[in-house]
Amino acid sequence: MAPPNVCETRFVEIVFPEQANHYGTLFGGTALNLMSKAAAIAAARRAGGSVVMASSDKVDFHVPVLVGQIVELCARVERVGRSSMTVKVDVIAETLGKTDRKLAMQGSFEMVAVDAEGRPTPIVSPAAAA
Repeated sequence: MAPPNVCETRFVEIVFPEQANHYGTLFGGTALNLMSKAAAIAAARRAGGSVVMASSDKVDFHVPVLVGQIVELCARVERVGRSSMTVKVDVIAETLGKTDRKLAMQGSFEMVAVDAEGRPTPIVSPAAAA
């Protein structure tokens, strides 16, 4: 897992009962929704424009996240191609007021930069944009 200060995009959510399954833990579909949002934001920032998800590779669920816990999502672009990027997302679970931060989930997402018509478009390097 990357150190927290290396993350390109980070946000925090609290898990409410309506986001949980019948076990009282974060529903997997909701977790994937949050992870894909983090990946999209990190990719759009890097691309400087619109992106779409081409695929999600492997998502590992390490520990359950309980209702009332917070999740911190940390997304970083790890590979940049001509129009596509690989974004890794880590999800850290934490109980407020405690020091029990644990890696709850990790996933990899392939994102593609698109133009106004939704067609793949080249990603401009940060040096060229400056």
